[in-house]
Amino acid sequence: MTGIIDEKSKGKQDLSGSMEARARAVLKEIYHAAIHAVQPALLLKKKLKISDSTLLVEGTQGQRRFSLTGNVYVAGVGKGVDLTAPFWGAFFENRFQGGVLLARERSFKGRAERISIAVGDHPLPGERSLAGTERCLDLLRSAGPKDWVVFFLMGGASSLLVKPAPGLTLEDKRTVTDLLLKSGMDISEMNCIRKHLSGVKAGGILRHAYPARVVTLAISDVPGDDPAVIGSAPSFHDPTTYRDAWNILRRYRLLNRTPPRARDYLLRGVRGKIPETLKPGSTLSGQSPLILLANNREALAAAKHKAESLGFKATILTTELSGDNETRARELCSFLKQVKNGPRKYRRPHCFLLGGETTVRVRGKGMGGRNQEFALVSALELTGCAGLSMLSAGSDGSDGPTSAAGAFTDGRTISRARALGLDPYRALGNNDSYNFFSRLGELFCPGPTGTNVLDFKIVLLY
Repeated sequence: MTGIIDEKSKGKQDLSGSMEARARAVLKEIYHAAIHAVQPALLLKKKLKISDSTLLVEGTQGQRRFSLTGNVYVAGVGKGVDLTAPFWGAFFENRFQGGVLLARERSFKGRAERISIAVGDHPLPGERSLAGTERCLDLLRSAGPKDWVVFFLMGGASSLLVKPAPGLTLEDKRTVTDLLLKSGMDISEMNCIRKHLSGVKAGGILRHAYPARVVTLAISDVPGDDPAVIGSAPSFHDPTTYRDAWNILRRYRLLNRTPPRARDYLLRGVRGKIPETLKPGSTLSGQSPLILLANNREALAAAKHKAESLGFKATILTTELSGDNETRARELCSFLKQVKNGPRKYRRPHCFLLGGETTVRVRGKGMGGRNQEFALVSALELTGCAGLSMLSAGSDGSDGPTSAAGAFTDGRTISRARALGLDPYRALGNNDSYNFFSRLGELFCPGPTGTNVLDFKIVLLY
């Protein structure tokens, strides 16, 4: 069997060959099992049915029913959304009038009837995002009062779906986004600001689609699965205010670095001179349900099943890992060392699984992402700990502005690095985890996965 243990000695260490190399192979298998479980095209086939002109949607909170009168239009935004292109026309058949899918890159190589695929920019919005958004809005304007718009929302939408608020420019949005990404804010704080500088977020899709009815199908990429945060809520209400956005920028000392037009726009909102975003209890929001199809928990459940099939006992520690990246890494490593050296509460070999999204405040000028930096901090904390291997990786196949999704680490990572003349503390201080792990050959680069359900931390104890 594939894994660190063989069938004749389950629960015992197999010391033949390179333990670290075998552990990495197992970590990859578990990662890909998680990814497979939340592939958007597979989820749609599994969770959507049509019976007697009724659309049945199986969400995480149970089944919803919608009577299909009129035509159906599809707008989709997010990483990997283009891979769903063949599904929509075949599923809705004669009701389907057309669709626009706005993705980070085009992975779908075929042709799909009545589906247009646009490519946007990520993590900073660009001209392609702007053009792709206009194509989506043009489609929505075609829908009439008896029609349905199915809005398919995935991770990455905050950058891909872009329409600056009146008086703002794309460059204003890019500058603000760059500030937010480097600030150490969590995703709810970032998206609060994004929503209040946008003409399409915070319910904007509902306004543009009116009078057609909208049902949103979402795959969550935010801790806690708050629909007011996913993708900056383009088809959902927004409980936050201009004052909230202003106070967040002030708390992070970013007001003076915010572009003047954006800062002045927010200030006008604070003073009540600009209408607020779509609020809870509004008629438009009440008529437009959002159904969650999948999240990090569903992916980790599949990872757990895979680990168990490989002979590991498996435990999901959390699906809502958040907060400061370095702090969370140190806490996890402290737990792992206690488990390793203390009473054997967890049977070996064991797989620990965590999901979520931590934050990094960028101070240096190096290259990296939160997952690679999490792995670097963990490498320092686990130095000398035999029998522990970890993969920290983004579910979308990327991590920050790099070609890697994350990195591997174990108890010998630092010793291997020092043998190559690498300084882990210098790399950490300069936010240069990418070049650190690249030199070591310990980057994890699966390429785009076609989905996005936050990050994974997969740990093997053997």
